[in-house]
Amino acid sequence: MYYHKKIFLLFLLFSWVTYFSQLNKKDTLRGEFTYLLKAKLNTLTPDYRHEEFFSLQIGDKHTFFASIQSLKRDSVFQALPIKTLDNGAKLLSSKGVSVPKTKFSFTIIQSNENIQYFNLVAMSILTYKEPIIKNWKLIDGTKVINTFNCKKAEVTFKGRNWIAWYSPEIPLPYGPYKFSGLPGLIVKIADDKEEYDFELVKSVSNSELKGRLININESRYSNAIETTPLKFEQTLKNATNNPLGAFANTDTTIIQGQEIIRQRQKEREMNRKYENPIELSN
Repeated sequence: MYYHKKIFLLFLLFSWVTYFSQLNKKDTLRGEFTYLLKAKLNTLTPDYRHEEFFSLQIGDKHTFFASIQSLKRDSVFQALPIKTLDNGAKLLSSKGVSVPKTKFSFTIIQSNENIQYFNLVAMSILTYKEPIIKNWKLIDGTKVINTFNCKKAEVTFKGRNWIAWYSPEIPLPYGPYKFSGLPGLIVKIADDKEEYDFELVKSVSNSELKGRLININESRYSNAIETTPLKFEQTLKNATNNPLGAFANTDTTIIQGQEIIRQRQKEREMNRKYENPIELSN
């Protein structure tokens, strides 16, 4: 699941507006943490590191992880007007609307049983489950990171070797992305090539959490179609290769957008060989 693979904005515009109409999950918020990701997304520009903030929201039974820009985009898409024409077709446009940009539109839900990945592909929310990482190697070594006393751990996951620093001071077995299962919150984790680096930059105190609920829209993961990582990747590839095809069986009209989508697709095909995904293998 190379989540950096872009599904073009005009394509997403219809899809996300369609799905973001449900209320947030009514789950009490037990912990809220903000991580900064610094990532080398493209081998063609090795000196450039994309930066994006992520929210880790811990509830009673589940933990949610998503890009903060992606969450802001949900709110913008919900507010976009959709006009139904006389023939039943839907007319939509983002003209004059500032849409937050993100490289990561996925949602990851961690639990004690598994890790579940969700993302919108074509006109459907797809999901697959993976087991919690259990092959952590605890290493002798301590470090203070952002005032937290941390211990070291290592793991090989999906083709990358990761070094994690977790804090027993925060007895929550969670962390960014799909990383969980350590005896303390992961404060920092990076691969040994330093191409992907997550670091905790903000935490909300217990007093501020009182009475608050999980702030993740249910439509990011509800009614999802279950698949496998391999099938998900193939479906994503098919959708990005033919973004206009996703509208073939709908009554949606895109105004002044088809040529833009075609041009973006040509650019994607040229740049694909330089993509540097977080997961290098299944």
